Amino acid sequence: MRAVLGFVAGAISVLVFHQGAWALFYLGGLMPPPYPATPIPPWGVPQILDFCFWGGLYGAAYGLVVPKLFLPAWLSGLLLGVIASLVFWFVVLPLKGEPVAGGWVWQSMVVVAAIQAAWGIGVGLILTLLRAATNW
Repeated sequence: MRAVLGFVAGAISVLVFHQGAWALFYLGGLMPPPYPATPIPPWGVPQILDFCFWGGLYGAAYGLVVPKLFLPAWLSGLLLGVIASLVFWFVVLPLKGEPVAGGWVWQSMVVVAAIQAAWGIGVGLILTLLRAATNW
């Protein structure tokens, strides 16, 4: 049950917090429009669904770990966002054949970190609400 609630919290946080922060950076001219629908290989699913899936997987892992954490939900969620940023920079980008940390371009690194931090805080807060609603 904890993993399922974590998955749901992660996916919802992508739609609200991640894309909300993305929209703010879009308004500042630093990002393309939020809720991207570009098909992602190999199955051609829209990019926003890909984000929700991966956000949900991170959320599921977080849901399993959160009972062992003794931090406020927003802070543990923030740490989740930091971990997601590090995995993106040092694992995902090199696997895609792109430079580590996006070539160390500080502006894009700050944008990514801020969006991931907003998402992580969202996961922590949403999971807290889901836990209360389900009496977990």
